[in-house]
Amino acid sequence: MSAETPVCQLLERQDADYRGWWWVAPPRDGWLEQGEGTLISADVSVRAAWQAQGRPALSPFSPEAPPPGVVLFWPKSHALGEWWLLWLCQILPEGTPMQLVGEHQGGIKRVLKVLAALGMGCRKLDSARRCSLFATRSAPQPLDPEAVWTRFEAAGLTLASHPGVFGHGKFDEGTGLLIEQLETALPRGQVLDMGCGDGILAAWMAKQGSDVTAVDVSAFAVEATRRSLAANGLNGEALESDVYSALAGRRFDAIVSNPPFHQERSIDYGPAARLIQEAPQHLTPGGQLILVANAFLPYADPLEKAFGGFEILADNGRFRVYRARLARG
Repeated sequence: MSAETPVCQLLERQDADYRGWWWVAPPRDGWLEQGEGTLISADVSVRAAWQAQGRPALSPFSPEAPPPGVVLFWPKSHALGEWWLLWLCQILPEGTPMQLVGEHQGGIKRVLKVLAALGMGCRKLDSARRCSLFATRSAPQPLDPEAVWTRFEAAGLTLASHPGVFGHGKFDEGTGLLIEQLETALPRGQVLDMGCGDGILAAWMAKQGSDVTAVDVSAFAVEATRRSLAANGLNGEALESDVYSALAGRRFDAIVSNPPFHQERSIDYGPAARLIQEAPQHLTPGGQLILVANAFLPYADPLEKAFGGFEILADNGRFRVYRARLARG
């Protein structure tokens, strides 16, 4: 199989032996998934795709023995790219070969300044498909990757945040509108925070006395939610899950969400569509799906198809809060 994405097409033409290497934070690409090496990704959906091919795939919170080399796919979030570099330099033996690849539009050229600031040499290996590939070697760093974790206050809560997590260190306007409606709309009992991000909804609902389960496709978001709950002395379960993948057979009195609609720079309605379509299978009789979305997003039709109707609890012109109920019995 040939490479599908521009960054992998650039890698495919390299005369390099990548056997045993780590592929760190790559996009979905069949050429990678059927090739050599081990995936390191915070995205549980990407790991699941590799595991379906019988390929090793690990979270950055559970890495294996150091590899002979690493390819880091530079992310859209510059701060997240810096975290990956610091993390790799912390866990890899000094001098481990590293390659950094990314799209020009995604900021790969900025790694030259980042590497220089970290005292790491760099040389350009190749450039094509509006992408570039650089080579360097791991080096000890005085900065601890743990230092990128930050805390901020919002909605009467202390929240943990990590680069790449939705909202990173800021209180999202849509989430604020959703919380305003939850003050009267949230039912008691078992609630699910779908796409938990930094854990603001999970923590707020737990503070109201709900029995909270929080899920996110990102290991960084799940860890942020666990830290946010702990920072406020609250109980709740946080799990990595590609939408409902970790929740087979489980039902809730309410599913609450501020669902994402971007994947890197592209609009992707897939996760939100699955959230809505499969919600009835995970709600108790009379259970509710309550979500907030940008007002322009086309969620009315899927809500109508999945539930047979819905209501708009709030609309401030930029964001809209929807509620749909599952019939009783």
